[in-house]
Amino acid sequence: MLLLKILVLAAVQGAAELLPVSSSAHVIVAEKLMGLNPTSPQMTLLLVMLHTGTMFAVIYYFWDSWKAGFFASRKVFINSLKLIAAATFFTGVVGLALKSVIEKFFLRGVAHAQIEMIFGNLNIIAAALAAVGVMIIYSQWKARPLPASPKKELSMGTEVHGEHMDSSVDLKGSSFIGIIQGLCLPFRGFSRSGATISAGMLLGMAKDRAEEFSFALAVVLTPPVVAREVWRVFKDQKIPMAGLHGMAGAFYPSLLGMAMSFIAGVLALKWLSNWLSRGRWHFFGIYCLAASAVVFALHLKGF
Repeated sequence: MLLLKILVLAAVQGAAELLPVSSSAHVIVAEKLMGLNPTSPQMTLLLVMLHTGTMFAVIYYFWDSWKAGFFASRKVFINSLKLIAAATFFTGVVGLALKSVIEKFFLRGVAHAQIEMIFGNLNIIAAALAAVGVMIIYSQWKARPLPASPKKELSMGTEVHGEHMDSSVDLKGSSFIGIIQGLCLPFRGFSRSGATISAGMLLGMAKDRAEEFSFALAVVLTPPVVAREVWRVFKDQKIPMAGLHGMAGAFYPSLLGMAMSFIAGVLALKWLSNWLSRGRWHFFGIYCLAASAVVFALHLKGF
């Protein structure tokens, strides 16, 4: 893969991953336009490693807020872990169930069927973009007009600085957000951040709290997804564990892209936080609807 193509994909991923516009959809369309195969193990690994770069961008950007919120006290930390664990559990249940249904029924008759085979389907991407676009616009319209909480007082329903705060999300709410996140996993175009932040807003969370909780879930979710794609490449290449040179050839482009996506990710997070605080969340939904129309047009043209 040419260096220029890696840089293009990393810039697209880094800019779109942390905005609620589905980075996967944008990267897949970019891959198709550059003549690459989005369903190949190398391409899916690259996509996941780009996600890893933006995961580190998330940790870098939110670290001070998380220290003041999730680590404010032992009680806060334990409660936050419970909520994140509940959300992640339901994400896994829903995601794996959808994966099984798609592979056994919708890909029935396809040899060695894997969920990644639908990743390049522009029809599905267009529909998923439209769905998350509607969800984003609806959440902006229906969300209760709660004031944004100060960044240094993130709480998941416990005490901060000795004062009790109203619960921004409870166990039931975090489970609901986890289910929504699980629905996003098989469908490229159904923005994870767009769907989970919208779900949090519909539950009554302040916008910045919904944002921080959504990206805390992303940090937990990314490592097992990366591990799965590493295993896929290992099996596809049929490279023995001792074949480090062969594995290095498969991983080098992904590691380079990961570094580039980190930089773009930090810049995108600053943009997202600014628009959330200014009440411009619905603009991302409008963009997703427009992107859906473009992707569908590309499908009709045979891309």
